[in-house]
Amino acid sequence: MRKIEGNIIDIYNNRIFPGTICIDHGIITDILENSNSYQNFIAPGFIDAHVHIESSMLVPEEFSKLAISKGTVAVINDPHEIANVLGIEGIRFMIENSWKAPIKIFFSVPSCVPATSFDYSGAEINSDHIEELLQNYSFVSLSEMMNISGVLQKDTEVWRKLKLAEKYNIPIDGHAPGIIGEVLKQYVSAGISTDHESVSLSEALEKISLGMKILIREGSAAKNYEALKSLINSHPYSLMFCTDDSHPGDLIHCGHIDKIVRRAIADGFDLFQVLRIASLHPIQHYHLPIGTLRIGDPADFCIFEDLKSFSVSEVYIQGELKYSSSWSMPDIKAEVSDFSNLNQFNRKLLQLSDLRKPITSDIVSIKVYDGELITDKVIFSNHDSFDNFESDLDRDILKIIYLNRYENKPPQIAFIHGIGLKKGAFASSISHDSHNIIAVGCNDQDLLIALNSIISAKGGLSVASEGEVDILSLPIAGIMTDENGEKVAMIWNKLIQILHHNGCILDSPFMTLSFMALIVIPELKIGERGLFEYSKFKFLAD
Repeated sequence: MRKIEGNIIDIYNNRIFPGTICIDHGIITDILENSNSYQNFIAPGFIDAHVHIESSMLVPEEFSKLAISKGTVAVINDPHEIANVLGIEGIRFMIENSWKAPIKIFFSVPSCVPATSFDYSGAEINSDHIEELLQNYSFVSLSEMMNISGVLQKDTEVWRKLKLAEKYNIPIDGHAPGIIGEVLKQYVSAGISTDHESVSLSEALEKISLGMKILIREGSAAKNYEALKSLINSHPYSLMFCTDDSHPGDLIHCGHIDKIVRRAIADGFDLFQVLRIASLHPIQHYHLPIGTLRIGDPADFCIFEDLKSFSVSEVYIQGELKYSSSWSMPDIKAEVSDFSNLNQFNRKLLQLSDLRKPITSDIVSIKVYDGELITDKVIFSNHDSFDNFESDLDRDILKIIYLNRYENKPPQIAFIHGIGLKKGAFASSISHDSHNIIAVGCNDQDLLIALNSIISAKGGLSVASEGEVDILSLPIAGIMTDENGEKVAMIWNKLIQILHHNGCILDSPFMTLSFMALIVIPELKIGERGLFEYSKFKFLAD
């Protein structure tokens, strides 16, 4: 039997008391209060209620090594990123690699692969695939239903997926950015229970009034805590925390769910409410087998140094010490050799002439905002004709390229505003959700170098400037690597530093870039046929 002592945080009775936790075969058999004096605090571990591990560029095993050091004991992972590239084989890889992870990783089954009929991905997950997956693996939800029109129009395939969730008794996660009114009512009435895309308080309150759970998101690109934080006081039982997407540098230096907890406590919100949102609520909603410091529970908990910094001393999972701040993480690659075909990249190199973009009228541009996935449509006046328009640095108009990586189709070329880049270009094969190649640059020569470096590596992030190129290779599906998190963060930080040195004003430029092809997020994005307008749900060229 193992015994752990400290100041125990009881989130059910809103009290902290000195005591001993008794553990036998991974289960808490007794909790004994005493009169000792302790410096540390024992609390339920944190849970990320919605994350795409692939966006960390790390395999689940390696991602978990970073997350556990921040007090995370479990995550709910939606593997739709790798599913868009590799289909069921990609999902199987994520699940089986997660078995090696020190934390508990649960999975939602992807509902929208590809995200819409307008997208071009490497694979499709239809309702037959979903039933096959539900029969062979354990899933805790049907992941975010992005096909809002399919729900409202009662598309046969979409509704079969919804009915499968009902058949297998799992909740349905939502994806409803900016959806309100009658449309929202119809969407929720289909059985959709959560949303992590709310960016305003009024939007979140309307969703809560209809019975939805709101996931307050603080990721690397989308940060909604500030807009939604008052819900912690007004509607705490309708909340969970999530990151959605996090880069390894952010995980290491900023934190995971702990960063939201830390911020909420600093803002004066009740400790017990915050900890329930960070742990208990996802357990209840998704029926997770995770302990919360009760007799008979699995012994899943963290030991924190204090209740301000929430610095982690130790993490226990099923009664086993899985992390200690005194340990050094081994510098080894994750084992992925069991999967021989972990990529799909069929793109030929580009020529400079492929990037030409004539302009004879006003310039329609995507407008981006730092820390937001939502974009706007902005039109710049133009009275001249150009055989090839590359950029207007004074007005921050840069060229954006979308390139299909599964077939050798011509690139789609448009313009973007709000990046701030003054020289060079950057490119990525992480491009939600289908993961085609996307790039932004000040001139065609650097754009060509950045794009071709990604093609040659069969996936990665690259920065090109004055003919020189730096790249982080991503050989697994073109979106992940088998390297360890510290090494990936080091290379990633170098790329970000170059971009900031070159004038980029975005805090996380690669994460922002990765969402510029996600046409299910308002308002203007770029896709298979050029610019896509969300409010009209069609390409501008149509």
